[in-house]
Amino acid sequence: MKIDPVTTQVLRYRMESVADEMGYTLVRTSRSTVIKEIEDISCAVFDRRGRTIAQGHHAPMLLTGFEFTMAALLERVKDWEEGDVVLSNDPYLGGQHLTDLQTFSPVFWKGKLSGFVGNIAHHSDVGGSAPGTVTGGLTEIFQEGLRLPMVKLYRAGKEAPDIFGILRANFRVPDKTLGDLRAQAAAGFVGARRLKETLDQYGPDVVEGATEALMAHSEARLRAALRDIPDGTYTGEDFVDDDGITEDPIRIVVNVRKKGDAATVDFTGSSPQVKGNLNCPIATAHAAVYYALIAVLDPHVPPNSGCYRPFKVVAEPGLVMNPHPPAAVQARTNTSQKISEATLRALAQALPAKVTAGSHGNIMTNAFAGWFPGTRKRFVCIEIQGGGAGGRPAKDGCDGQDSHLARFMNTPTEAQELEYPLRIERYEFIPDTGGAGKHRGALALRRDVRALADMTFSRYADRQKFPPFGVLGGKPGACGETQINGKKARAKGIDALKAGDVVSLRTPGAGGYGPPKDRDPQAVRRDVADGKVSREKAKADYGVDA
Repeated sequence: MKIDPVTTQVLRYRMESVADEMGYTLVRTSRSTVIKEIEDISCAVFDRRGRTIAQGHHAPMLLTGFEFTMAALLERVKDWEEGDVVLSNDPYLGGQHLTDLQTFSPVFWKGKLSGFVGNIAHHSDVGGSAPGTVTGGLTEIFQEGLRLPMVKLYRAGKEAPDIFGILRANFRVPDKTLGDLRAQAAAGFVGARRLKETLDQYGPDVVEGATEALMAHSEARLRAALRDIPDGTYTGEDFVDDDGITEDPIRIVVNVRKKGDAATVDFTGSSPQVKGNLNCPIATAHAAVYYALIAVLDPHVPPNSGCYRPFKVVAEPGLVMNPHPPAAVQARTNTSQKISEATLRALAQALPAKVTAGSHGNIMTNAFAGWFPGTRKRFVCIEIQGGGAGGRPAKDGCDGQDSHLARFMNTPTEAQELEYPLRIERYEFIPDTGGAGKHRGALALRRDVRALADMTFSRYADRQKFPPFGVLGGKPGACGETQINGKKARAKGIDALKAGDVVSLRTPGAGGYGPPKDRDPQAVRRDVADGKVSREKAKADYGVDA
């Protein structure tokens, strides 16, 4: 059925509001700070064929994986009932890593399966050898936690006690984690109700017609943007510091082969899969590539399955971004960041006025875990740190924000200190960490955390060896560092802390855009006055006395 453009746009925004309302429900009813504060989530609405109609305004890196999971879901689950909730976290079935639990609910209209809603959320713990599954050095997915294929968490609207029992027996903080899973289920029930209301109002033929029109519209916009780029191959490169076991760097190469109104992205030249847990599942690799392509070509295109049609992503099995099981993948976030950074670096050759310089390009994920003093109650605190954003064609980078691929929020000091035996003693920008340029790279963040009880501190961070790159003559930003009691610590690993120990989390900065000599001297002096750039760096990098 052909649908008029006005109705099509009304339904587009209605579907996006359904996804956003699911997100609000999930955040407001969750238990863990990683969801309710950091908002490490994403939500989407699908048609009956599993295609994405609309996505919520959440983390870009979590979105495209839904396409892979939906294909696996439709293949494996046939006996749908209204009120069902299917749970999965398998990275080899379209998942991200084991701590990202996905839930999907069917939507019936007049007894007919008419669509799905789904969401994904990062959880505090899913078992495994390290609290929060946050550490380097893991070598098999079996060490990373409980791996769930497609299982029914709810059956016809009721909890499945056998599945909940398995989860409770395997998770370190089940009250938090099971509460978060119930929040995901509630978000799915809200989404299913709203989608059913839409079908009641417009009818399935109009909704399906608008869906087809929206997907065709998104595809056409991206193909039009591709036609404006000269045909050719554009290659970008970046590096992950190491895999947490050896000191060998992991090379990420992105080749964008553009011809006409289509592009193929392949990873020829990239490192093979590694022993440590920096391997990146193929769903995450797709998300990192699609995010960068869409952000540069047409950032306001309606996000749906039509966006992916002009592109083909090729990753040979056995590469670090398409590993063979049972490769460990928990720290895949730091590899995915480099995929998006390398894609931007490739596109800079064709569209320099539309890209940024290199960002901090890592997700410094930390887990503080132990027992509340004087009790037998356990805690696992997941933290994700921000850093510098790359200089832009017309502006400086944004200081102290999360990776553009993830776009998470920070954990407020008050929230962290209220819930965990931790005290935040410093939370500040680090001067001179932004790369010099016509438009300066952004500053990194420093967060000093004092342990108020004995606990473990585990983490996987990156960009502590390879700095964020500059663009068009801009200089690289500063690398990050992890310290324990004033001494440099491994970027990836786990250590025991005593009460009173202090961890200093220092994230990378970002690269500059354009030659430093072209920067307005008054802008340099403002940076010095604001404490962002020292007088010495102002003189050395810009030739400005301030």
